[in-house]
Amino acid sequence: MSSAYRILGWGYVAACGAIIGLLGHRPQPVAALISPSVQPTPIQSSPAPAGNDAASWFQRVKPQCNPVEVTVLQRSSPPPAGVEGAGYHAACFALAGRIDEARMVIDSLDEGGRRSAAYIVFDVGHPVADAGDDRSAGPIMELVVGYLPDHYMALYHAGMSEYMLGQRDLARRNLSAFLELYKENDGWRSNALTILGRMSDGTNVELERTRPAEPGT
Repeated sequence: MSSAYRILGWGYVAACGAIIGLLGHRPQPVAALISPSVQPTPIQSSPAPAGNDAASWFQRVKPQCNPVEVTVLQRSSPPPAGVEGAGYHAACFALAGRIDEARMVIDSLDEGGRRSAAYIVFDVGHPVADAGDDRSAGPIMELVVGYLPDHYMALYHAGMSEYMLGQRDLARRNLSAFLELYKENDGWRSNALTILGRMSDGTNVELERTRPAEPGT
Protein backbone atom coordinates (compact mmCIF):
# COMPACT_ATOMS: atom_id res chain seq x y z
CA MET A 1 0.00 0.00 0.00
CA SER A 2 2.75 2.34 0.97
CA SER A 3 4.51 1.49 -2.27
CA ALA A 4 1.46 2.49 -4.27
CA TYR A 5 1.28 5.87 -2.41
CA ARG A 6 4.92 6.51 -3.15
CA ILE A 7 4.34 5.85 -6.85
CA LEU A 8 1.37 8.21 -6.90
CA GLY A 9 3.32 10.89 -5.01
CA TRP A 10 6.25 10.84 -7.36
CA GLY A 11 3.87 10.87 -10.32
CA TYR A 12 2.23 14.03 -8.94
CA VAL A 13 5.62 15.72 -8.50
CA ALA A 14 6.59 14.83 -12.04
CA ALA A 15 3.32 16.21 -13.42
CA CYS A 16 3.77 19.51 -11.52
CA GLY A 17 7.31 19.81 -12.84
CA ALA A 18 6.12 19.35 -16.39
CA ILE A 19 3.44 22.02 -15.97
CA ILE A 20 5.93 24.48 -14.49
CA GLY A 21 8.34 23.78 -17.34
CA LEU A 22 5.67 24.48 -19.92
CA LEU A 23 4.68 27.73 -18.20
CA GLY A 24 8.32 28.83 -18.06
CA HIS A 25 8.71 28.46 -21.81
CA ARG A 26 5.45 30.19 -22.75
CA PRO A 27 6.11 33.09 -25.19
CA GLN A 28 6.00 36.53 -23.56
CA PRO A 29 3.70 39.27 -24.88
CA VAL A 30 5.40 41.45 -27.53
CA ALA A 31 5.09 44.54 -25.34
CA ALA A 32 7.04 42.84 -22.58
CA LEU A 33 10.02 42.33 -24.90
CA ILE A 34 10.54 46.11 -25.25
CA SER A 35 12.09 47.83 -22.30
CA PRO A 36 10.10 50.97 -21.35
CA SER A 37 13.36 52.74 -20.55
CA VAL A 38 14.64 52.43 -24.12
CA GLN A 39 13.48 55.31 -26.37
CA PRO A 40 13.36 55.06 -30.19
CA THR A 41 16.22 56.74 -32.02
CA PRO A 42 14.93 60.13 -33.26
CA ILE A 43 14.84 60.82 -36.98
CA GLN A 44 17.60 63.28 -37.78
CA SER A 45 16.56 66.44 -39.61
CA SER A 46 18.56 67.93 -42.45
CA PRO A 47 21.54 69.94 -41.15
CA ALA A 48 21.44 73.73 -41.39
CA PRO A 49 23.68 75.33 -44.02
CA ALA A 50 27.28 75.31 -42.85
CA GLY A 51 29.26 78.44 -42.26
CA ASN A 52 28.62 81.79 -40.67
CA ASP A 53 28.78 83.97 -43.76
CA ALA A 54 25.92 86.34 -44.52
CA ALA A 55 24.42 84.32 -47.38
CA SER A 56 24.27 81.17 -45.22
CA TRP A 57 22.72 83.15 -42.39
CA PHE A 58 20.03 84.46 -44.71
CA GLN A 59 19.22 81.04 -46.15
CA ARG A 60 18.85 79.73 -42.62
CA VAL A 61 16.55 82.49 -41.36
CA LYS A 62 14.64 83.32 -44.54
CA PRO A 63 11.49 81.44 -43.44
CA GLN A 64 11.36 83.80 -40.44
CA CYS A 65 11.51 86.94 -42.58
CA ASN A 66 7.81 87.57 -42.13
CA PRO A 67 5.87 90.21 -40.15
CA VAL A 68 5.24 87.85 -37.22
CA GLU A 69 8.71 86.41 -36.60
CA VAL A 70 11.15 89.00 -37.91
CA THR A 71 11.30 90.98 -34.65
CA VAL A 72 12.13 87.93 -32.55
CA LEU A 73 14.69 86.91 -35.15
CA GLN A 74 16.75 90.03 -34.50
CA ARG A 75 17.37 88.83 -30.95
CA SER A 76 17.58 85.08 -31.46
CA SER A 77 19.81 85.04 -34.55
CA PRO A 78 21.47 88.39 -35.33
CA PRO A 79 23.07 88.74 -38.76
CA PRO A 80 26.85 88.64 -39.31
CA ALA A 81 28.72 91.93 -39.15
CA GLY A 82 29.75 93.78 -42.29
CA VAL A 83 28.14 95.11 -45.44
CA GLU A 84 26.84 91.75 -46.62
CA GLY A 85 25.33 91.03 -43.24
CA ALA A 86 23.61 94.41 -43.30
CA GLY A 87 22.39 93.82 -46.85
CA TYR A 88 20.77 90.50 -46.01
CA HIS A 89 19.47 91.92 -42.75
CA ALA A 90 17.76 94.71 -44.70
CA ALA A 91 16.48 92.18 -47.23
CA CYS A 92 14.92 90.15 -44.42
CA PHE A 93 13.12 93.23 -43.12
CA ALA A 94 12.04 94.11 -46.66
CA LEU A 95 10.54 90.66 -47.27
CA ALA A 96 8.61 91.08 -44.03
CA GLY A 97 7.22 94.40 -45.29
CA ARG A 98 9.21 96.36 -42.71
CA ILE A 99 10.64 98.86 -45.18
CA ASP A 100 11.47 101.55 -42.60
CA GLU A 101 13.58 99.10 -40.59
CA ALA A 102 15.28 97.92 -43.77
CA ARG A 103 16.14 101.52 -44.62
CA MET A 104 17.56 102.11 -41.14
CA VAL A 105 19.89 99.13 -41.55
CA ILE A 106 21.15 100.38 -44.92
CA ASP A 107 21.50 103.95 -43.68
CA SER A 108 23.89 102.75 -40.96
CA LEU A 109 26.49 102.06 -43.68
CA ASP A 110 28.72 104.44 -45.59
CA GLU A 111 27.80 105.45 -49.15
CA GLY A 112 29.58 102.56 -50.83
CA GLY A 113 28.16 100.11 -48.33
CA ARG A 114 24.65 101.43 -48.89
CA ARG A 115 24.87 100.75 -52.62
CA SER A 116 26.24 97.25 -52.04
CA ALA A 117 23.49 96.48 -49.53
CA ALA A 118 20.84 97.76 -51.95
CA TYR A 119 22.11 95.37 -54.63
CA ILE A 120 21.61 92.51 -52.18
CA VAL A 121 18.07 93.67 -51.43
CA PHE A 122 17.36 93.77 -55.17
CA ASP A 123 18.65 90.24 -55.69
CA VAL A 124 16.44 88.99 -52.86
CA GLY A 125 13.39 90.96 -53.99
CA HIS A 126 13.69 90.21 -57.71
CA PRO A 127 11.96 86.79 -57.49
CA VAL A 128 9.10 88.47 -55.63
CA ALA A 129 8.63 90.87 -58.53
CA ASP A 130 8.90 88.07 -61.08
CA ALA A 131 6.20 86.16 -59.18
CA GLY A 132 3.82 89.10 -59.63
CA ASP A 133 3.46 89.94 -55.94
CA ASP A 134 3.05 93.66 -56.60
CA ARG A 135 2.04 94.60 -53.08
CA SER A 136 5.34 93.24 -51.75
CA ALA A 137 7.58 93.95 -54.73
CA GLY A 138 6.64 97.62 -55.18
CA PRO A 139 7.94 98.83 -51.80
CA ILE A 140 11.05 96.61 -52.04
CA MET A 141 12.00 97.96 -55.46
CA GLU A 142 11.20 101.51 -54.40
CA LEU A 143 13.62 101.00 -51.51
CA VAL A 144 16.32 99.84 -53.93
CA VAL A 145 15.73 102.78 -56.26
CA GLY A 146 16.29 105.16 -53.35
CA TYR A 147 19.90 104.00 -53.15
CA LEU A 148 20.41 102.93 -56.77
CA PRO A 149 18.57 105.47 -58.94
CA ASP A 150 20.45 104.17 -61.99
CA HIS A 151 19.39 100.53 -61.51
CA TYR A 152 17.14 100.18 -64.54
CA MET A 153 15.72 96.80 -63.57
CA ALA A 154 14.71 98.06 -60.13
CA LEU A 155 13.11 101.07 -61.83
CA TYR A 156 11.22 98.80 -64.23
CA HIS A 157 9.90 96.44 -61.55
CA ALA A 158 9.04 99.30 -59.20
CA GLY A 159 7.14 101.09 -61.98
CA MET A 160 5.24 98.00 -63.08
CA SER A 161 4.24 97.07 -59.53
CA GLU A 162 3.18 100.62 -58.75
CA TYR A 163 1.11 100.77 -61.93
CA MET A 164 -0.71 97.57 -60.98
CA LEU A 165 -1.39 99.03 -57.53
CA GLY A 166 -2.78 102.25 -59.00
CA GLN A 167 0.15 104.42 -57.84
CA ARG A 168 0.35 106.39 -61.05
CA ASP A 169 2.75 109.14 -60.04
CA LEU A 170 5.38 106.68 -58.78
CA ALA A 171 4.85 104.40 -61.77
CA ARG A 172 5.22 107.27 -64.23
CA ARG A 173 8.40 108.53 -62.53
CA ASN A 174 10.10 105.15 -62.38
CA LEU A 175 9.13 103.96 -65.85
CA SER A 176 10.22 107.26 -67.37
CA ALA A 177 13.58 106.95 -65.60
CA PHE A 178 13.85 103.37 -66.85
CA LEU A 179 13.35 104.52 -70.45
CA GLU A 180 16.06 107.16 -70.03
CA LEU A 181 18.54 104.44 -69.05
CA TYR A 182 17.39 101.49 -71.15
CA LYS A 183 17.56 102.04 -74.90
CA GLU A 184 17.20 98.50 -76.26
CA ASN A 185 14.13 98.17 -78.49
CA ASP A 186 12.91 94.98 -76.89
CA GLY A 187 9.99 93.76 -74.81
CA TRP A 188 11.12 95.53 -71.63
CA ARG A 189 11.12 98.92 -73.30
CA SER A 190 7.91 98.13 -75.17
CA ASN A 191 6.13 97.23 -71.94
CA ALA A 192 7.22 100.48 -70.28
CA LEU A 193 6.08 102.53 -73.26
CA THR A 194 2.73 100.71 -73.30
CA ILE A 195 2.05 101.41 -69.63
CA LEU A 196 3.08 105.05 -69.88
CA GLY A 197 0.74 105.36 -72.87
CA ARG A 198 -2.14 103.85 -70.91
CA MET A 199 -1.61 106.30 -68.09
CA SER A 200 -1.45 109.21 -70.50
CA ASP A 201 -4.75 108.34 -72.21
CA GLY A 202 -6.54 107.81 -68.90
CA THR A 203 -6.87 104.02 -68.91
CA ASN A 204 -8.53 102.93 -65.68
CA VAL A 205 -5.79 101.18 -63.73
CA GLU A 206 -8.31 99.49 -61.46
CA LEU A 207 -9.74 97.58 -64.43
CA GLU A 208 -6.33 96.45 -65.60
CA ARG A 209 -5.77 92.89 -64.42
CA THR A 210 -3.10 91.59 -66.79
CA ARG A 211 0.58 92.29 -66.18
CA PRO A 212 2.39 92.99 -69.45
CA ALA A 213 4.38 89.92 -70.43
CA GLU A 214 8.07 90.10 -69.68
CA PRO A 215 10.42 89.57 -72.59
CA GLY A 216 11.07 85.95 -73.38
CA THR A 217 7.78 84.70 -71.90
